[in-house]
Amino acid sequence: MSSSGTRRQRSVLSRIVRRIILAIYRWRGWRLEGHLPAIDKYVIAGAPHTSNWDFVFFTGATAAEGIEPNFMGKHTLFRGIMRNFMLDMGGIPIDRSRRSNVVEQVAAEFARRDQLALVIAAEGTRSSDGEWKSGFYNIARAAGVPIVPTWVCNERRVLGFGPPIEPGANYGETLLEIARFMRASLPDYERYKVLEQQALRLVAENAE
Repeated sequence: MSSSGTRRQRSVLSRIVRRIILAIYRWRGWRLEGHLPAIDKYVIAGAPHTSNWDFVFFTGATAAEGIEPNFMGKHTLFRGIMRNFMLDMGGIPIDRSRRSNVVEQVAAEFARRDQLALVIAAEGTRSSDGEWKSGFYNIARAAGVPIVPTWVCNERRVLGFGPPIEPGANYGETLLEIARFMRASLPDYERYKVLEQQALRLVAENAE
């Protein structure tokens, strides 16, 4: 499944780069646990985000599932000779200067396309202690699509896809469902413990 929403010929550069990425993924010996859902639209919320290699591994893992994922990028990266390359690699240009915010722009993109698998690094930055930003949830809820939690173990070179989770009205409760899946997958991983504590705190705050 291609989630690009277009049927034009890819640029030579994007085809070369994609082949290199897939070759590196296979050479490093990564393997998968679980599968992506057989549905057309969803948000892939992945963590941890600890390396610039994350893009390579996620691209390789989704390719193994027959999916060409999308990602968000600053609109200025889609200018000139880079435009076709960025679009071919799955980029979605986001203009933060527009009146509509990021969530609205991406939700509109989901509505426009027949297929879209959007990858988001849920922690936001590599310096995160394990807590997640709410952007992935807000986008999924606005677009009316499920969230696929995805864990990564760099030591064992394993990436695992979880079951699709519908974003509920309460962010804390949705996050707790995700956190429990992540903890069950890697019980001793410290960042997922932090994630679970964050979710429990949000649930408690909402109950007050």
